[in-house]
Amino acid sequence: MKFIIDNIFLIALALISGGALMVPYLQQRGNKLSLLQATQLMNQGKTLVLDVRDTEQFAAGHLRDARNIPLKDLPQRISELDKFKSKSVIVICQTGTQAAKAEVHLKKAGFTEVYGLTGGIAAWQGQGLPLTTKDAK
Repeated sequence: MKFIIDNIFLIALALISGGALMVPYLQQRGNKLSLLQATQLMNQGKTLVLDVRDTEQFAAGHLRDARNIPLKDLPQRISELDKFKSKSVIVICQTGTQAAKAEVHLKKAGFTEVYGLTGGIAAWQGQGLPLTTKDAK
């Protein structure tokens, strides 16, 4: 007991720093898919891959059959996706952080199965998975 009293500030510092390390995991929003889960879902063929990166980033490399609507344009252009409401939607950004914002817009528009790719294109490339520079649909 004396040890705890003598070192209360060090113990508090350890608890606070440990809690700070947990914050990013607690703040994750939306449904997330791993690279394997995303690949499996895409291979089933009932999936829309929505890339919300800027047009220049998209042109530099994107997933096959992905549609590009930059995040800043999504609220105005979401009606372009109405015919895909019955499909699962995988939202992709550069690192996985912007996908949650797009997920919110899509869910408000009536999409029920919306997922963000954990780690985004950076994780996809990091695993050596293929990208294409051909025009998307």
